Amino acid sequence: MKYSDPPKRKPGAVRDAIIDALTYRTHGATIAQITDEVSERIGPTPASSIRSYLRLNTPKLFEKMDRGHYRVREEAQGALPLLMDQRNGPATPPAAAPREAFRFGNATLIHGDCFQWLATAQTNSIEAVVTDPPYGLVEYSEREQDKLRKGKGGVWRIPPSFDGNKRSPLPRFTVLSRDDITNLERFFFSWARLLFPVVVPGAHVIVASNPLLSFVVASAVTRAGFERRGEVIRLTMTMRGGDRPKAAHTEFAEVSVMPRSMWEPWLIFRKPIEGRVQDNLRRWKTGGFRRPSKDQPFGDVITSAPTRKQERSLAPHPSLKPQTFMRKIVRAVLPLGEGTILDPFAGAGSTLAAAEAVGYRSIGIEKDARYFDAACEALPKLKAMKA
Repeated sequence: MKYSDPPKRKPGAVRDAIIDALTYRTHGATIAQITDEVSERIGPTPASSIRSYLRLNTPKLFEKMDRGHYRVREEAQGALPLLMDQRNGPATPPAAAPREAFRFGNATLIHGDCFQWLATAQTNSIEAVVTDPPYGLVEYSEREQDKLRKGKGGVWRIPPSFDGNKRSPLPRFTVLSRDDITNLERFFFSWARLLFPVVVPGAHVIVASNPLLSFVVASAVTRAGFERRGEVIRLTMTMRGGDRPKAAHTEFAEVSVMPRSMWEPWLIFRKPIEGRVQDNLRRWKTGGFRRPSKDQPFGDVITSAPTRKQERSLAPHPSLKPQTFMRKIVRAVLPLGEGTILDPFAGAGSTLAAAEAVGYRSIGIEKDARYFDAACEALPKLKAMKA
């Protein structure tokens, strides 16, 4: 094959294709394998271009495992989302300087990026994670958040009012493109790779999800080394699904495009234990779930009402989960009631408030300045609620 007249490509195309080819290959790939994948993505590409880019960015981004065999460095995984963000234009402006951490009781809330925080966090310092992440990244980008706050929708669906009650906005997960799904998996893989050394052996990681995207998150997190341990089903009626075909609701009056959602999956992962569960419990205080009582095991189905209007007024966040549910989840993840819970996407602070209510130490990271401010105000109020 001749490469004398290569096709015109946008700047960074070879770089992006190499990163795509290697991101999920934990054991790396050879120059020949990378060349094949890059050529499949962007057209015929000489191996010399691949080799040159890898050499120039080793050891910054890549690790040479053997002659002509490379993989993405584990420490570089947190930098990949930034590289991907730069594909579609100039880098986003630098965020405002992080504020001083807010502390309330045994809870610490940090204004910052969880990728940066995890990259420098102490190894084996966190016993559990409970979090509700920014799904799709699309709806939680600055542009879409601005639309949400102005009430202009965007990818956020503003549901109609029923019975005089105003419903909260919902993300339109069904509008995510194939590229959005790929970026979502990359995001969670990079996050999980950074998280893995920070949590202790046997630590459980509970991630809120939804039926349309849970398979993407599960694949990415397990690729990063965590074990899949099932899921907790939050039984609650949501506003998703059940609608008739758009602009044809009369013609197809007896058709629902997709089922009305009546449950929410919270995915369960665990960092592999050391030895037996009893050995891990003795050393790390982790490996299982705390039972509601000696006679009752922790179950994977929890009935939960939607978040009450009173609670939303205390903590304004579109994805706020009720304390009645959060306290059950949070209490369960520390089997001996000892350790620190991390919420890397803290939002309005519901996880930290639940941890305070049950007497656990907690750390939350929130990047959005408005949600950070809201969480500082809401945390004491949510903790004081009777659930």
